[in-house]
Amino acid sequence: MTQTRKLPVLVLAGMVVGSMVGAGVFSLPGTFAGATGAIGAIVAWAIAGAGMLTLVFVFQRLAVRKPALDSGIYAYAKAGFGDYVGFFSAFGYWASGCAGNVTYWVLIGSTIGALFPAFGAGNTVLAVAVSTVGVWGFFLLIRRGVPQAAFINTIVAVAKVVPLVIFLVIVVAIGFNWDTFTLNLWGTGSPDASSLFGQIQKTMLLTVFVFLGVEGASVYSRYAKSRRDVGRATLLGFLSVLCLFVLITVLSFGVAPRAEIGGMREPSVASVLQVIVGPWGYTLISVGLVVSVLGAYLSWTLMASEVLFTSAKNEDAPRFLAAVSRRGVPVAALVLTTLLVQALLIVTLFSENAFQFMLSLCSSLALIPYVLTAGYALKLETRAGDDPGGRSRRGLTVAIIATVYTLFLIVAAGPGYLLLTFIIYAPGTLLFVAARRERGLRVFRPFEAVLCVLAVLLAVAAIVSLAAGWIKI
Repeated sequence: MTQTRKLPVLVLAGMVVGSMVGAGVFSLPGTFAGATGAIGAIVAWAIAGAGMLTLVFVFQRLAVRKPALDSGIYAYAKAGFGDYVGFFSAFGYWASGCAGNVTYWVLIGSTIGALFPAFGAGNTVLAVAVSTVGVWGFFLLIRRGVPQAAFINTIVAVAKVVPLVIFLVIVVAIGFNWDTFTLNLWGTGSPDASSLFGQIQKTMLLTVFVFLGVEGASVYSRYAKSRRDVGRATLLGFLSVLCLFVLITVLSFGVAPRAEIGGMREPSVASVLQVIVGPWGYTLISVGLVVSVLGAYLSWTLMASEVLFTSAKNEDAPRFLAAVSRRGVPVAALVLTTLLVQALLIVTLFSENAFQFMLSLCSSLALIPYVLTAGYALKLETRAGDDPGGRSRRGLTVAIIATVYTLFLIVAAGPGYLLLTFIIYAPGTLLFVAARRERGLRVFRPFEAVLCVLAVLLAVAAIVSLAAGWIKI
């Protein structure tokens, strides 16, 4: 490959913003107002922001300490816990990106369905057919070149943030009422600290979903001009998006009563703006939503393909996935990524709530790679690490908090969808086995064999749960 280390900080930061600002941001007012008041929202964002910030610092520190490790979310798991665990992380992160991409097409179809009933909730035959055209259209765009697509994504990132900035300006200028905001301070209508924790807990899964993609610059580390640019871009993108999320959530409490916001039609950002300025406000945000999810689709397709390609380049996936085009695009990985998105789109035809199902599947698949990354950072800061000269008390503290936080996210996600992820994880092992055999290597070490058996058993348990109706799609 010849096209490496070309993207400047702002473009890498654009990848982070493009990955994080997707469909979730447009549902923030309604989701938060349905669960808690302004105080609870502020506390929830403080917890989520602080937890994710430690993960950002982990990515930032690892980018500098381990400059030879490209495609961080995969490479860190491999370096810390072995080849099979590294592949597990790569495959899970890749599948998470594909599931997340399906939520975008479902949401677009649902938005169109408000005008054309044949699109339904985004998972009718017509909606899936139109989405299929879009999926393969993006495939052709990305195949023209990763750096070119990355610069297009930067432009899209700006375009989709503009309607949200307009929303904030209008809310502050003419829509915000202090008396209304005061009435919405507490989710119960009066100060009640005892119920605050339960309110906050209801919002945590959404914060997980909207923060997915914070590792965007790390995944593209091989395209950075310098390794330090990866950490700078990650921090810049994260702080920018965090401010946007907090402002949209909190300021909305000053526009209408909490119960009214909680019951608004999605996208609730559009509904809040409609209360202030009328129907054109809803239209403006709806257009921004379509641009947003298309931009996020581009980002996640790029990242998913990059991780799968890197796992093949490092001999943990079959050689054919390391194939690149003359433009330096990992075309085989891109094809497989597009095929999985296509397959999951077809699955939505049989889902009762396609958007919620794919959103939950996406979040659950991403949590294990996050835990492994934080765990590797923690390992480096202890005697088990291979870089004693880089250890520090600050690094150890950050790694501990990031590890605890990511484990907490797994608990918050609940057992159902986490179990369901192994229906995807377990078959993915076949790619790892094929890669080892074509290189004449031992397939599993004893510990890895145990992990493989456990993954298969969990996959079987998930299938049984689906058949019994304990888990629904």
